[in-house]
Amino acid sequence: MSTLFVGLGRMGAPMARRHAAHFDTVLSDADPAVATALAEELGCRALATPAELPDDVDAVVLMLPDSRVVETVLLTDGLLGRLPAGSLVVDMGSSEPASTRRLAADARARGVGYVDAPVSGGVARAVTGELSIMVGGDPEDVERARPHLEPLGGSVLVVGGAGTGHAAKALNNLLSASNLAAAAEVLTVAAGSGIAPEVMVEVLNASTGRSQATEVKYPKHVLTGSYDSGFAMDLMIKDLGIARSLGTAQGASTPVTDAAFAAAVAAREALGGPGLDHTEVARHYESVNRVSLRSGTGDRQAPPATDDEETP
Repeated sequence: MSTLFVGLGRMGAPMARRHAAHFDTVLSDADPAVATALAEELGCRALATPAELPDDVDAVVLMLPDSRVVETVLLTDGLLGRLPAGSLVVDMGSSEPASTRRLAADARARGVGYVDAPVSGGVARAVTGELSIMVGGDPEDVERARPHLEPLGGSVLVVGGAGTGHAAKALNNLLSASNLAAAAEVLTVAAGSGIAPEVMVEVLNASTGRSQATEVKYPKHVLTGSYDSGFAMDLMIKDLGIARSLGTAQGASTPVTDAAFAAAVAAREALGGPGLDHTEVARHYESVNRVSLRSGTGDRQAPPATDDEETP
């Protein structure tokens, strides 16, 4: 039997490469040329559309950007209805938990298992197979999914029933985005106080203020001015919206969540909209606070804001 892997973007392609090293894998992407090229590289089959589902497919791995696309592939395009009873769907993108629960119930009614297994770690860890994978679903479906997940992740963490994996991913990204924005505030104020950005990062990483943002994102993607982490700001905002909706549905007080969401939206609007890397939240703070976070700049002011940047 074989596995259909759908979604071959920045994350999906390296994950599919690792999956194909362990399973007979059939590839599909919104751009058929992408699937064909990767299939030729890996010696796999490629589909022009999931509607061409081969008879030997008994598992589907989805690495798609959001619930709308997942629902389109599974329901509108009819992939879920073409899967035989006993098949398994593993949704590894970042989706809305409520949609995931509905899809899991629909799949269950058809005799198809459904697991949500979103990932954290970015492109670098997708390449090395060291992703953190948060898994939600019925226990027997989770165990069936585990062989597909272990080649892709350094840790496979089962968090609960259907939809909880996607909830955990959104909440993780909420904390990640909050740390990113908070560090931007800290570093721009520190630079304005005469502390070089790289020195303040060193202080944070030797102290209780450290986070993945200060340990990885700022040294690699902000202090260098590259802003090339590979995770889009639009996707971060989407995940922040999911996290906000979880809190709202529970009537929870979430002022930090609201502030992180507002900071990300403000950065996106000020810097020109789509196509931004999520680390460019820091670039927005540089512009607003008129401070540069390039290594070695100390309290040096940033260049004047351009037309697509917010002025103080």
